[in-house]
Formats: sequence, structure tokens, C-alpha cells
Amino acid sequence: MPADSDYASPAVRTLRQDLALALRAAAHHGLSEGVCNHFSVALPGVQDRYLINPRGLHWSEIGPDDIVLIDVHGEVLAGRHRVEPTALFIHGAVHRITGHAVVLHCHMPYATALTLTADRALDPTLSQNAMRYINRIAIDASYNGLALDDREGERIANAMAGKDVAFLANHGVIVAGGRIAHAYDDLYYLERACLHQVIAQSTGRPLVPVDAALAAHVAAQIQGEREQSDLFFEALRRLLPSPARR
Repeated sequence: MPADSDYASPAVRTLRQDLALALRAAAHHGLSEGVCNHFSVALPGVQDRYLINPRGLHWSEIGPDDIVLIDVHGEVLAGRHRVEPTALFIHGAVHRITGHAVVLHCHMPYATALTLTADRALDPTLSQNAMRYINRIAIDASYNGLALDDREGERIANAMAGKDVAFLANHGVIVAGGRIAHAYDDLYYLERACLHQVIAQSTGRPLVPVDAALAAHVAAQIQGEREQSDLFFEALRRLLPSPARR
């Protein structure tokens, strides 16, 4: 099937709308950084192709027609914008190696702050929000500079080792998943959990974690019912309509 047919199909149009909404929501929630970082989603049933945000646009201004169709080698197959180089190496490798359909990478403030600490990541036994991530977090503890080659992207992807949340030392985070709405919900609440931990640590008072078994029970409760994630995403759709095409 030609790439332009993929891009214009109803199913892919819906994915472009949802990916653009996730980007606008991230800007709205203060999770974006300049015009950097990337969200991507693989095309269903089409090997080695995925949608990603373009280079040079602020996330708050991105609509479905700004989303770019690309292959894992970085070739732009459809769309009217370029793609930033590090996106090609990180996202291509994570999609290819982990098999996750959705890959959200950003430098959101509180999660990134925790990547600068000795622990490198969130403690999933502290707040209720944090508990949903127990047994889901990978830590890439070695910072190696900008991801400007295949080896660095592959190293990051391999560090995820079957997990869907990765804290990248001195860098940022990756949240992956099967659906855009669910992955964005995980990204949003991950930052909230990190915010709560950073604020609690800033008090200088001892922190009081819960038992890991209880945290795992809470995680199963949350993951077993994702309607709240879908409702949140639909609320964002109402609040953050797509901008008029430029």
C-alpha cells in the first residue's frame, strides 16, 4: 500500500488526531520543552512505519495534518514537515526492539529531576499515584550524550527490558504502551507522582513508603480498569481542540 494511502486512511487519520491531541495536552500540562522531544505511534498492521511529531513546531500548535509518517530508518513517507534526528534513533529503536505501539519521550520537569538523583527514578511505594508504576520501571543509569546514532537508540531500547516506563539518567523519561490515551494518562500521572515525591523530599522529613505487596495490589486495581484514562483523554479533546490548519 502506498505511504500516502496509509496516511490518508480513516484509521490513520484517527491516530494522527490522537497523537496531535496528546502533544497539545503535554504542552498544556507543562510537560513539553521548547520544540524538542517526541511522541510516536506505530501504524497498525503496517510493519516498520510510525507517526511522529514534526521538527520545529511547538506542541501546543500541532494538529493532525502536522503529524509525519516515517519509517524506522528515518525516511519521511508522508507529511509536510521534517523530523528531528534524535527522534529517528530513539523512537525507531524503541518501536523495533520493544514492540510497543506508542512511545512518548519528554523531559518533563519533576520526572527529569529524579533522573538526576542517585536513585535515578521514582519510588513506586510512596504515593498512590506512584504505586501504579511498580514493576513497570526500567532505569537507564548511564548517560551517553545526545542520541545521534543507532547504537544509542538501541542501548536505550534494550535498557527497557520488557518495561513500559524508562527513566533515562540525566536526561528524561519514556512512557510506552498500546494505546495513545492510556500512554498519555500514564505520562501525566507519572509526572504527578514525581512532583509529589520531590515536594515530600524537599521537606527534609522522613518518607514513609508502603509495603511493596500493597503497592502491587493498588497497581493491579488501576491497570485493571482504564475507563478513567479514556475519559480523561476525551475531556482533553473537548478542552484542547485541534488548531485551524495553517
